[in-house]
Amino acid sequence: MTADIESTGTDLLGILTELASPEGRADPYPVYRRLRALGPAVLDPTGTLLVSDYRLAAALIRDHRFVKRPEIALTAAGFENWRERPALRLMFTSMLVRNPPVHTRLRRSAAGAFTVRRVAGLRSAVERIVDDLIAELRAAGTADFIEAFAFPLPVTVIGELLGIPEPDRARFQLLVRHWTGVLDGLTPEIVDRADPAAVEIDAYFRDLLARRRRAPADDLMSALAQVDGLDDDEIVGTAALLLAAGFETTTGLLANGLVALLDHPAEAAALRERPELAAPATEELLRYDSPVQLLSSRTAPEELEVAGRVLPAGQRVVTLIGAANRDPAVFPDPDVLKLDRADEAPLSFGGGLHYCLGAPLARLEAQLAFPALLRAFPDLAITGPAVHREGLALHGLIELPIATT
Repeated sequence: MTADIESTGTDLLGILTELASPEGRADPYPVYRRLRALGPAVLDPTGTLLVSDYRLAAALIRDHRFVKRPEIALTAAGFENWRERPALRLMFTSMLVRNPPVHTRLRRSAAGAFTVRRVAGLRSAVERIVDDLIAELRAAGTADFIEAFAFPLPVTVIGELLGIPEPDRARFQLLVRHWTGVLDGLTPEIVDRADPAAVEIDAYFRDLLARRRRAPADDLMSALAQVDGLDDDEIVGTAALLLAAGFETTTGLLANGLVALLDHPAEAAALRERPELAAPATEELLRYDSPVQLLSSRTAPEELEVAGRVLPAGQRVVTLIGAANRDPAVFPDPDVLKLDRADEAPLSFGGGLHYCLGAPLARLEAQLAFPALLRAFPDLAITGPAVHREGLALHGLIELPIATT
């Protein structure tokens, strides 16, 4: 272990305490600067390596030699029988935390819905949804941006892909928020709240699967039902994960991105006037305030050398991609929003085997939504305090009051 990845002193404990506080979760970037000052990677009190350096983080998340071992954290948190808890079983047997060859099989079963060509074919449909939501915002004048736009846009898109009937979609906002809370913490309170949500999500998709087997449709659930070798648990787990990832992180991107744009009126004006900025602007908004701040731990199954660093067998690694996205060695003036940046790509969608399947779809939604909102509402303003989501792994807002005039 090299000297730049050794730190369990009082400085680190203070930083981690601040990062876990409501203020730190709402705005973790000043805390990340203090963490980075201790070195590109530090050992926390549990022996987990916390990585804030962009290049090391990029190398680690793309290194297929590391494996997911969620049972280590689950057992350490007191959930030795975690498969008996519905929320933990649904999350930690899903594609998100599986290793090859199971991960490969599960990912392949869903990948066809998210190809570049398939997503490009959704462009006109997404444009129509954006236009409809903007019309509703214009009629209302004031609204909660999450309820009126940032949630309905992605949930409509992923709902159509999965085959979830329109009247059923709104119910999942709170259910998914409670269920995915287990990614941020494994306390009894969080799991107790997540379990009923997971039971309802699981039951819904089992019912939908049964309906699609009786009467297939042109949707992903019907396609999953026809894949040889997938059992019902795997189909339901895949569908639930795609639903959660399909709107939860995109809702965060839309809300976090709008706040960043309104905080930087000159950049917002540039995007309003130059639609060709939509693609680089989306990358910069992903970098500036990523809806995913950290990737769950992976473990070195044997001694590994990564980016010149030797990690011992059994070393657990957590990549702080929110911190890596503001690494000044890679992104000059990292705390400044620059929509025309031409630096490295942000790590917000992960990388390697676990690169986000829905990344092209999230990008499309953001590239269409932000310019349209700014053109439609040049005087768009936040009218009250935003309410932040609890936890750090998934970083976003659950309330954002706005006025369009």
